[in-house]
Amino acid sequence: MRITKFGHACVRIQHDDTTLIVDPGAFTDPAALAGADAVLITHEHMDHFEESRLRAAMEADPALRVWTNGAVAAQLAGLGQRVTEVGEGDAFEIGGVGVSVHGEWHAVIHPDVPRVKNIGFLFDGRLFHPGDAFTVPPHAVDTLLLPLAGPWSKASEVVDYVRESGPRQAVPVHEATLSPIGHMVATRLLGPDGPGTGGAELVVLGESESLDLD
Repeated sequence: MRITKFGHACVRIQHDDTTLIVDPGAFTDPAALAGADAVLITHEHMDHFEESRLRAAMEADPALRVWTNGAVAAQLAGLGQRVTEVGEGDAFEIGGVGVSVHGEWHAVIHPDVPRVKNIGFLFDGRLFHPGDAFTVPPHAVDTLLLPLAGPWSKASEVVDYVRESGPRQAVPVHEATLSPIGHMVATRLLGPDGPGTGGAELVVLGESESLDLD
């Protein structure tokens, strides 16, 4: 299995002949969707889901399918069985890749900001993308796609989330709002000079950079 980091929270997952794209939102180059067999969307916020862009990709490729929560599925009305609504506890397979769904709610941004539904995806039991939440996977995973920064998190919560999840390695995502200095500070806290993450290795990927998973 290979993962490739794209803009913000978007990741491409390749396993044998199957290519999955997670959260290709407004901060992601539309080219990230090229060659995808399926798109998985964690929630409706524009940095994770861009309706017009996704509809255009589905029009260009009639075989492209989407798995997502109810709120996003409602916005993709008219696409019929090409869009599958999933939620907490569901499990399915895409081209030989097993996927299970975990979590229900977006993290709290502020008590006055209405919360939206958010789901995380666990791929083959070893790679977890939580979307915009600190959902702890059902067991310690090999690789955690770690939301590094957002209006709903602070550094101590990010550190504690890695500790509680217990991955072998953590790959930062969701960091488009950080300046280069802010990114350096955030990743430093998660490295050997920080308070400690329980032994997880931090693997920072640049744009379009890939990582092969063992």
